Amino acid sequence: MDLANIKIIKGILEKNQTFAKKHFGQNFLIDQNVLNRITETAEITPEDNIIEIGPGLGVLTQELAKKAHSVKTIEIDKNIIPILEENLQTLTKEEYKKIEIINQDALKYEPTFENYKVVANIPYNITSPLITHFLTQKNKPSSLTLLVQKEVAEKLTTLEPDMTILSLQTALYADAKYIKKVPPSCFYPAPNVDSAIIKITLHDSNDKNFIPEETAKKILQIAKIAFSNRRKKLSNTLKNLKNTKTNLPITPEELSNASERSSIDLSRRPETLSVKEWQALAENL
Repeated sequence: MDLANIKIIKGILEKNQTFAKKHFGQNFLIDQNVLNRITETAEITPEDNIIEIGPGLGVLTQELAKKAHSVKTIEIDKNIIPILEENLQTLTKEEYKKIEIINQDALKYEPTFENYKVVANIPYNITSPLITHFLTQKNKPSSLTLLVQKEVAEKLTTLEPDMTILSLQTALYADAKYIKKVPPSCFYPAPNVDSAIIKITLHDSNDKNFIPEETAKKILQIAKIAFSNRRKKLSNTLKNLKNTKTNLPITPEELSNASERSSIDLSRRPETLSVKEWQALAENL
């Protein structure tokens, strides 16, 4: 079934007396070229296990089932699941057997298996918490290929001197790459913003950019305080670390010493520090 065809989508919604629900971020993808670019970017092989979030009517799910070993697709809207199941039954028997539909909030889903990729057109209102959720899992994916709001994609893939807390967090665990802009006309109903495909490839323990989990957590504790007022100097935002809920027993003197040891000028603003500088600061505190 050509679920990228807007006439077919409208027919399915009319037949089932339903509609795209805004609170679930349901904007159905209707461009086959974008679908192809997503699966090409994810570099899916017949050995890959895929997690998809927000399958909707199943347009991307179909493509994933044709290429991957298995697809676990997580859908929070229980009312759309019977429609999704019916649409997916047009696949071959072998392709359909690869798919497991899970009715759950993706932010509460914890993979119990390793060696998987996340590939999804995600609800834009949960982009940041969803990326955080998978980056901090015990069993992390090898990559996330996502269709997200363009503004968020740009922030997430921008490092120093215009770092954000989201791009820093991502860079602690992975390399994030902006792939392609996707206009509103590629969706039904059309959103009010441009979208973009991004790919987040996680570091493994042999990667030169790999940062140990405990160090990454410490960096984020410090950075969240620094970025709470990102236009202020580090000397102003970090001077009260000892009195914050991070429970980091750091005095102004210790902060000054750490600054000297790591060669970090505390008159700088947080968005100007590189990942390696954040690491050096954290390791010297």
